[in-house]
Amino acid sequence: MKLTARSEYALLALLYLARHENEGFISIDVIATAQSIPPKFLEQLMLALKRAHFLRSAKGQKGGYQLAKHPNQISLAEVIRLFDGALAPTESVSENFYESTPIEKEKKLSKVFKDVRDYVSQKLEKTTLADVSK
Repeated sequence: MKLTARSEYALLALLYLARHENEGFISIDVIATAQSIPPKFLEQLMLALKRAHFLRSAKGQKGGYQLAKHPNQISLAEVIRLFDGALAPTESVSENFYESTPIEKEKKLSKVFKDVRDYVSQKLEKTTLADVSK
C-alpha cells in the first residue's frame, strides 16, 4: 500500500475539520491555506468525501464543509480505501480488491504479504480521526 496525494490531502482536510468541528462550516480556502493544499484539488476531494457521506456542506457566506460524522466514527482505512483502494501490498492478498498476481503461486511468500495486509488493515481500521486529531 502506498498513499497517493489524494488520500494524504483528504486526511489532512478531515483532520482540520475534526480539530475545528465546533466551529460550524469551514470554507475550502481556509482548509487549503491551513493545510497547504491546492484549493482546486481540495475542492475535488471534498466533493468525493461528501458523496461518501463523510462531509456535509452549506452554500453562502457562512458556507463550507463540516464532518457529517463524529471523528471517532471515521477510520483512516475508510478514507484511504475511498481514494486508493486496497490496503494490501498486492492484489492477490487483498480481501476487498482481489486480483490474481504472479506472487500467489508461492504460498509462503503470499503468507508474509497477508500478514502485512492484516497488520496494516487492523491498524488503520482501529485508528480514527479522533485518535490522530488530539
